[in-house]
Amino acid sequence: MASEILINVRPSETRVAYIENGVLNDLKIEQKTSPTLVGSVHRGKVLRVLPGMQAAFVDIGLDRAAFLYVGDVRPNLDGDGSELLGGDLIGADSHDDVAAGESGLASSAASGAVDSADRPKIQELLTEGQWILVQVAKDPLGTKGARITTHISLPGRHVVYLPTLNHRGVSRRIEEGAERDRLRDLVNMIDPKGGVIVRTAGEGATEASLRADLDYLNRLWQDVQKAYEKRTKPGLVHAEPDVELRVLRDSLSDEVDRVVIDDEKTHGKILAFLSQFMPRFKNRVSLYSDERPLFDQYEIDLEISRSLERKIWLKSGGYIVVDEAEALVVIDVNTGRYVGKRDLEDTILKTNLEAVREIAHQLRIRNCGGIIIIDFIDMEKDAHREKILESLREELVRDRAKTTVVAMSNLGLVEMTRKRIRPSLVKTLCEPCSHCDGKAYVKTKSTVSREIFRDLEREGAANHAETVLVVHCHAEIGDHIYAEETEALEDVERRVGQSVVFKLEPSFHREQYEIFRSGPQASKQNAKSV
Repeated sequence: MASEILINVRPSETRVAYIENGVLNDLKIEQKTSPTLVGSVHRGKVLRVLPGMQAAFVDIGLDRAAFLYVGDVRPNLDGDGSELLGGDLIGADSHDDVAAGESGLASSAASGAVDSADRPKIQELLTEGQWILVQVAKDPLGTKGARITTHISLPGRHVVYLPTLNHRGVSRRIEEGAERDRLRDLVNMIDPKGGVIVRTAGEGATEASLRADLDYLNRLWQDVQKAYEKRTKPGLVHAEPDVELRVLRDSLSDEVDRVVIDDEKTHGKILAFLSQFMPRFKNRVSLYSDERPLFDQYEIDLEISRSLERKIWLKSGGYIVVDEAEALVVIDVNTGRYVGKRDLEDTILKTNLEAVREIAHQLRIRNCGGIIIIDFIDMEKDAHREKILESLREELVRDRAKTTVVAMSNLGLVEMTRKRIRPSLVKTLCEPCSHCDGKAYVKTKSTVSREIFRDLEREGAANHAETVLVVHCHAEIGDHIYAEETEALEDVERRVGQSVVFKLEPSFHREQYEIFRSGPQASKQNAKSV
């Protein structure tokens, strides 16, 4: 399978695309104004301990306080950042970009994790004003602050180092039993302090490469501790590498034929990085110099634009509709123009199967997370339902984010989850519509007109002085009233005993209007703004 990594660098953002057989399989966009915080380590100060939520809010130097759940607090935590080895990992999130199959390893690795019923209470573990060392597990999403953990994980090329955990494991994606045993034996022979998980990229690694990885990560951990001790205020003590280096660290393998970069400075930085950590891949890196933009050469921008649409057409003529809310993504499957060739059940099955592939693709490109509900077209045969579920699970195997799929309901609904760490593509590249305020709809012209009439009645009843009521509104609304609502306007003028005039405001959106009084008898000026 031919694979390529494309890196597009501009002053305002860096975009990294993972291509398989000419098809966009994964996409990461990091804007310079809002880089990801996932993996960064901070000195934090506990602001509030909330026994009712079994959580705490922690100041880590950001605009919003971070959220720390009791399950992410080590029982042996103390206030000065020391005593950081030997703690059990309790429900903490594994490091981002540890591939699916490795995701959750850090959580499940805590074989000594206590049962929730026996877990200490948050008020027994933390006190307000306490200083703690924490790592960002999830970026701020919407109105929520960052999710943090006291269980630090430092990813290297071949391993993830867990200095707060005494556990050694191997990625589940390394399936061969003999190789798993070999890697586990090598780690035990090296016998590092703290916990270690051998990553998927560690398959085939030698003792020397594992030892070099662990030596580097151990030095990094010591630097983190020193930076924590030196810092006197909440804030950053260790940041993850730039997105292009993270992707190469986590995704560059023998399956990748080449890495293409369109920026000379970044090209040099990548070569220096590979020379130190992955020298055998240096000859696969090339600098792109064609006049045509790199992403246009592979039609990546077209794919990104397609993934920002609500409706995605399938090759057969069917389509899916993707609606993304703050905590839920709903995907609807429709036959559209596809009429099939044999019978209805066969048409439905083929549409659903095609939709499965597109849904898995869109989840990766859009980086959707949280709870996902898929409304497949109803199927009568149980065998067809099982085929759809099996096909969905197979397509999700390639997803680097952790996914869980449950059974299909009688209505054809599939509930699944996908681990959410960063904002989705839509949240990254888009903002709520200034006209609809993110509601995805606007009031009709008739609805706004009637709201204006009701407010005119209220305004006229409040003051019967000889004045004129002036309505500032969008041109569409004024035109609609004069064209379709003249009888209603005359009725309002009769009821309030005052004339009404309209002033059109090009800058107003359809639902916005203001009402003022004008004239020599006006005792005050009142505005109604929506």
